[in-house]
Amino acid sequence: MTYLAVYKPLCTTTMAFVDQAEIEVKAGKGGDGIVSFRHEKFEAMGGPFGGDGGHGGSVIFKVDEGLRTLMDFRYNRHFKAQPGGNGGTKGMTGASSKDRYIKVPQGTTVTDTETGEILGDLLENGQELVVAKGGRGGRGNIRFATPANPAPELSENGEPGIIRNLKLELKVLADVGLVGFPSAGKSTLLSVVSNAKPKVAAYHFTTLSPNIGMVRLDDERDFVMADLPGLIEGASQGIGLGFQFLRHVERTKLVLHLVDMSGIEGTDPYTQYRKILDELQQYDETILDRPQIVVPTKMDMPDSPENLVKFRESVAADSGLSSQPTIAPISALTRDGVQNLMRLTADMLADAPAPESYRPVVETVGNTKNYDFKPEKHDFTVEWSEESEQWIVGGAEVEKLFLMTNIQRDATIMRFGRQLRHMGVDDALRQAGAKDGDDVRINDSDFVFEFSD
Repeated sequence: MTYLAVYKPLCTTTMAFVDQAEIEVKAGKGGDGIVSFRHEKFEAMGGPFGGDGGHGGSVIFKVDEGLRTLMDFRYNRHFKAQPGGNGGTKGMTGASSKDRYIKVPQGTTVTDTETGEILGDLLENGQELVVAKGGRGGRGNIRFATPANPAPELSENGEPGIIRNLKLELKVLADVGLVGFPSAGKSTLLSVVSNAKPKVAAYHFTTLSPNIGMVRLDDERDFVMADLPGLIEGASQGIGLGFQFLRHVERTKLVLHLVDMSGIEGTDPYTQYRKILDELQQYDETILDRPQIVVPTKMDMPDSPENLVKFRESVAADSGLSSQPTIAPISALTRDGVQNLMRLTADMLADAPAPESYRPVVETVGNTKNYDFKPEKHDFTVEWSEESEQWIVGGAEVEKLFLMTNIQRDATIMRFGRQLRHMGVDDALRQAGAKDGDDVRINDSDFVFEFSD
């Protein structure tokens, strides 16, 4: 059996492994539309001629297979796209800004930290995900011309770009995941069967970050193997190092569960085996549904053969197991059993389904769609401030309308008032007790609303 070194270790002394990051992304604001009129000789009543603003740039994640960690996001946490250009005279549209592309490694999950919504799971090289859409350009007065108002002095400011706080989680992409207690021999096995060079020492928690290696068999079959930091009892509740790396097991098609048979530390191999199974189940019960090979290690030690016999008997008598696992003992030091294990791993991988197939599918009841009329609902808040003695109107929709209103022109302010009335803000203020002439604050700007019955 031969192994071909074609994959470098994930973590070296010159590059830290970072698998979580929190960042802020801000898309570009749309350009403002303008108010302009034609002033040309022999063109009486030239009409409106103000152009639209350009679109702001979006923030887009793009998968780069050359990246292995989220290290780039440790010190650079703010990403911003450029705004669109303002409209021009003669109906000219402002320039739209280019999108801001940010490279991320394969296996990155993107979550909105405020809502908890998973925006995307980036797995394929070159895959793109728009995480913050740029604002559209505001309309110029050429867009507001009507037969009833052929010369409008109306224009819009550009739409604000989306601002989001995101949590990035990297889950290592590997076909095979090595799990087990610290010093069970995971790093040693990976160093034997691939070109990965993880740190190996005779003490717990030698491995502080996942290591990856590619295994290629002499029959040209190959697969990616990941050595995950050792688990201990209570890892699923945050004890030890295992909790922060358990997420990487989710991506694997096959689990190699390494169990130390030497008994040097006075621990029972079967007890260790069951503890790791319990931790995996508490973290994600679907992990135990995928193919698993139990690998008794350190079979070159004096007590290992006797311990293996007892271990097999205990596993066979365990009624809590859904099925009897395949057991393949090895000695990474003498290479005994390693060749058989790698071939068995490749055979089981050929029939192993994708990890996503173990997830429960939420089924919808029936295929009938109801198209009942639902009244339009606008979300906003109306509160009285004792400190400033004024009404505070808030809400994302109201604030967006305000930001797109050109408050330098009376016509656009009047249009803004009509939009608020249509949303029901006037009625809400009346019901709350507002009186004619009361001050109203919207987005740090003060207005005086006149109410009439």
